[in-house]
Amino acid sequence: MDVARLLLSARRGGGLPQRELAERAGTSQAALSAYERGVKAPSLQVAERIVEAAGYRLDLVTLVQFTEHTAPGVRPFWVPDRLWRGRLPECFATISVPDPSRYRGVTRFDLRKRPSRRRMYEKLLRRGHPGEIVDWVDGALLVDLWDELRIPAAIRQAWLPAVDLARNGPLVHPDYRGAADLD
Repeated sequence: MDVARLLLSARRGGGLPQRELAERAGTSQAALSAYERGVKAPSLQVAERIVEAAGYRLDLVTLVQFTEHTAPGVRPFWVPDRLWRGRLPECFATISVPDPSRYRGVTRFDLRKRPSRRRMYEKLLRRGHPGEIVDWVDGALLVDLWDELRIPAAIRQAWLPAVDLARNGPLVHPDYRGAADLD
C-alpha cells in the first residue's frame, strides 16, 4: 500500500475530515491533501503522527508464506514459514463455520474457551486454507496449545519449525536493556 492510500484510509477509517485530522496531527490541511493525493511524500515520522491522530498505529506486520504439503494418509495441508499474532478481538471470537462438512459436523467454535479453541486449531491445521488459518489462529495461543493438539504426526512435523521459532522467541539486540531502549 502506498503512503497516499494509507493516509487516506486512516482518515476515512477515523471518520475525520481533512481539516480536523490535519489539526490533530499538527500539519496543514494543504499538506495533508498533498500527501493523500501523492503529490508530496511525508517523512515516516509525519506519516506516523497523521495515522495516530486518526486513531491508528503504523506497525510491522508479519508476512507469512504458506506452502501446501502432502503426506501419506493425510489430506493436503498448508504450513506457514513463521507464526503471527492474530487480530483482536477476532482471535477470541465465536465462529460459525459455513461448511460443516469440512470440519466434520462442528459448526460453532468459541475461541475464548481453550477446549473449543484447541478443536478449531486442530481442524484448521488439518483442513484450513491459508486465509482461514491467518484469520483465526494466533501464534502465541497456538504455541500455548501445541502440546495438547491432536494432529497427525506429519502435520505436527511440518509445523514444528514455525512453532519452535516462535517458542524460542525473537533474537534481541545485545544492547537492548528493556522497554526504555525503544523510545
